[in-house]
Amino acid sequence: MSTLAIDEITIGYDDEGSGEPLVLVHGHPFDRSMWRPQIERFSRSGWRVIAPDLRGYGESTVVPGKTRLETFARDIGQLLDHLGVEAIVLGGLSMGGQIAMEFHRLFPDRIRALVLADTSPKAETEEGKKLRNEMADRLLREGMGPFADEVLPKMVAPYNIEALPAVAEHVLGMMRRSSPEGAAAALRGRAERPDYVGMLRRIVMPTLVVVGRDDEFTPISDAELMHARIPDATLVVVERAAHMPNLERPSEFNTALARFLDAVAAHGKRSG
Repeated sequence: MSTLAIDEITIGYDDEGSGEPLVLVHGHPFDRSMWRPQIERFSRSGWRVIAPDLRGYGESTVVPGKTRLETFARDIGQLLDHLGVEAIVLGGLSMGGQIAMEFHRLFPDRIRALVLADTSPKAETEEGKKLRNEMADRLLREGMGPFADEVLPKMVAPYNIEALPAVAEHVLGMMRRSSPEGAAAALRGRAERPDYVGMLRRIVMPTLVVVGRDDEFTPISDAELMHARIPDATLVVVERAAHMPNLERPSEFNTALARFLDAVAAHGKRSG
């Protein structure tokens, strides 16, 4: 684990392997350990895997208030500047996928390819804004425990909670360990996120869209929308998984990601 001071905060991150950089952005309310199966797999197969803890999560500084997606994306940009990394394959799950789309809005020339997992490009609805702000208030009032217990069966499919107790415990632990202040700040920021749907046709780099078959938070219809609008997109539906297919079905997720990364690498060699 490494840390980097950026302006007023410190960011914790993993930087493993060598080769072309693959940057993985975690979702809410998790930390970079959600990517451990991918870090281990791809850092051993020719990729430099960089996985930060977003501000407010994991080993990064907690900043109360409101954290917009733009702030997260600029933090990642500064981390990459510090590491001397320019062009990347960028992947994110759930909120991490929205941060990846925001990063594309800000820094499209830095992205060689995108991985959008279990995420949605749509702006929040008025009802959704209200619910996110109410949830932020609740987290500050109650802490993370009740929320974590409540949403676990949506994060991890109930049949996987039973069949894969270590995965369920990992996901539950990440949620319970998260800072209520950091999680609430992210919720308030996501309530104000822009609509990325109109931007999708401008994503001209190869894009892998992944979704768990039984994801309730970001259903297959959201993945199909991105697949239809992004010109060079591939869609993979992971069976027997909900919102976290990278942990629920790591073999299937890694196989799809490896196939995609191999194609990206081959294209880069031909272009070079």
